[in-house]
Amino acid sequence: MPTLTIAQDPAADELLGRDPLALLIGMLLDQQFPMERAFGSPRLLADRLGVDTLSAAELADADPEQLVTVFKGPPALHRYPGSMAARTQELCRMLVERYGGRPEGLWSDTPDGVTLLRRLGELPGFGAQKSKIFLALLGKQYGVTPAGWREAAGDYGTEGSHRSVADLTGPESLAEVRRFKQAQKQAAKGSAAAG
Repeated sequence: MPTLTIAQDPAADELLGRDPLALLIGMLLDQQFPMERAFGSPRLLADRLGVDTLSAAELADADPEQLVTVFKGPPALHRYPGSMAARTQELCRMLVERYGGRPEGLWSDTPDGVTLLRRLGELPGFGAQKSKIFLALLGKQYGVTPAGWREAAGDYGTEGSHRSVADLTGPESLAEVRRFKQAQKQAAKGSAAAG
């Protein structure tokens, strides 16, 4: 079981390390919301549901309105609890339909990084960039290393980089990732102003 420090909270990180669905949901929620809170939310979700491990089948079958209530908290599991509850349920339904409810089914039989990247890109809420970041996270910290995974993950797969959640190993790396993201935002603003 990997030892993760993404949420910067021992209980939340412990769940991420042993529950692939928690990790996947954390990545789904890592959008317009602080990274540590997004990856801490699966622990809150499990606590509110009274479970030790999240179940794709149970979340897929949950009453949508009750799931929104669980997401609203307080504290809310995301800045947009209603839409993210629906997206989480959609993700879990796809996992049930395609992978027997097992998130690790996404990668357990994958022949290479390109195939895994394609599978991730088919998930609700996983665009091209998020899929590459999650592939890098799986490879760098979760021990999922199909042939060509670094190449498929692009710059996010580069060893020693500090570009994303895939590179978080503690408070120091979190600060480095934040600096990188700030620099990217500034560069984007600069090119938008120049254009």
